[in-house]
Amino acid sequence: MSAVGFVGLGKMGAVMAPRFLDAGHDLTVWNRTTEKCDVLAAGGAHVAASPAEVTNTCEIIISILGDDASVTDVYLGGSGLFSGDAEGTLFVDMSTVQPSTSRHIASVAAESDIGFVESPVSGTVGPAADGKLFGFLGGEDAAVKRAQPFLDILCRRTIHVGSAGQGALMKLAVNLPLAVYWQAMAEAVALGEAGGLDRKQILETISDSSAALAVLGLKTPAILGEPGSVAFDVDSMQKDILAMIETASGLGVPLPAASSALMSYSAASAGGLGEEDAVAIVRFMSDRLTRQKQ
Repeated sequence: MSAVGFVGLGKMGAVMAPRFLDAGHDLTVWNRTTEKCDVLAAGGAHVAASPAEVTNTCEIIISILGDDASVTDVYLGGSGLFSGDAEGTLFVDMSTVQPSTSRHIASVAAESDIGFVESPVSGTVGPAADGKLFGFLGGEDAAVKRAQPFLDILCRRTIHVGSAGQGALMKLAVNLPLAVYWQAMAEAVALGEAGGLDRKQILETISDSSAALAVLGLKTPAILGEPGSVAFDVDSMQKDILAMIETASGLGVPLPAASSALMSYSAASAGGLGEEDAVAIVRFMSDRLTRQKQ
């Protein structure tokens, strides 16, 4: 079995990393908040003091981090992954970042003959825990082939979409219609409630119609504000839409629907819902309309 490193134990990483222990690999983990390593340590994982230490002890390292700044710092910082003994090590970054960030990390890796693959994923905490993510791979063919057996532990499917940066671009393209869908649902509920319809009945009716996204029924409790786990929060969606708009701007592509959705997510975040599930914008918009009428 291989010596695997896992860097980043947020909502996704916390359920992804244990899969390597379950598969029999020797696992080393690192996270800025050390306490998040405790459960894995109890299960037999080693806890590194820095990203560089992970590099010094592992042959393949998987990272999933919160944003572009975190990825850049963890890979290229003074005690970052690339500052360790990276000869022969393969790095796989599964973070959702802008294509330019992935390309930059890949270019630094290439200059030092370091193997690097990007693999942002479609899927939230549930699929991550079950190894049923969908990975969008960017990188050289040899590196992708080497990474594949490890990605198979985490993903139900992967596709190689080109060089580094293309995986990030595919992830943004996949997330865009999802972001806009919840914005559309928010407007639909606000419209119905303004005319006297019941919120729960609106959602149940749409769920049984051709306007339903497959996940709508599962997300209805979160839309209604019932307590439960958060798979992907408002702040994360806001971050992703900003990345979509900035990337599209560089390509000369207008994104009017995404720009409109951004206003809703930003308003919900400013209204204190940033850590709630992204679908909270559905009730946020309707509740805000009600308050404005009072």
